[in-house]
Amino acid sequence: MATTQQQQLQGKRVAILATDGVERVELLEPKKALDDVGARTVVVSPKTGSIKGWEHDHWGDDIAVDLLLENASADDFDALMLPGGVMNPDKLRVDKRAVQFVRSFFDAGKPVAAICHAPWMLVEADVIAGRTITSWPSLRTDVRNAGAEWVDRDVVADEGLVTSRKPEDIPAFSRKMIEEFAEGLHEPQRTSTRAMSQNVRSTGEEAEAR
Repeated sequence: MATTQQQQLQGKRVAILATDGVERVELLEPKKALDDVGARTVVVSPKTGSIKGWEHDHWGDDIAVDLLLENASADDFDALMLPGGVMNPDKLRVDKRAVQFVRSFFDAGKPVAAICHAPWMLVEADVIAGRTITSWPSLRTDVRNAGAEWVDRDVVADEGLVTSRKPEDIPAFSRKMIEEFAEGLHEPQRTSTRAMSQNVRSTGEEAEAR
């Protein structure tokens, strides 16, 4: 008999945004957890064909790409998962299409999960002001400078936003991700980006007034 979460996630489309240097375990294990409860996962990347996976301190096997980023839209998905690896988000955060893709999920109030170094994308997309998140410890200052509260926990859920620190946290990350994705839309996700946009406009207006 299917669980309630399996029923809620059955057929739901989850985008997994990644590129070369993605930590394989942080993509493949959460992906499998989602697949096992009936979600339809789609690996989205700026690259066609496949991306180079990373395994702790060396290159691992390639991972197949399902959809080219330029053909992807948040409108076609119910949730977003962001795996880590140092090189992966570092490359994606300078790609304007990738940053906008991430932000679009927040604008729509859709749940997002990010692990390890992936919260760099959340910083770049200006979507974490006022939120509580965790990440790989070296991102702590970047996260705080972006207006979020950084905490040292295996997993943090903040109204549709799920974050974790490292590969060892994947079991807790996957459980909480599935729970939040099953709940569907979260209005605070949308509200946080509106607040950030209003703050940016206000700051610009104040600067012009001076």
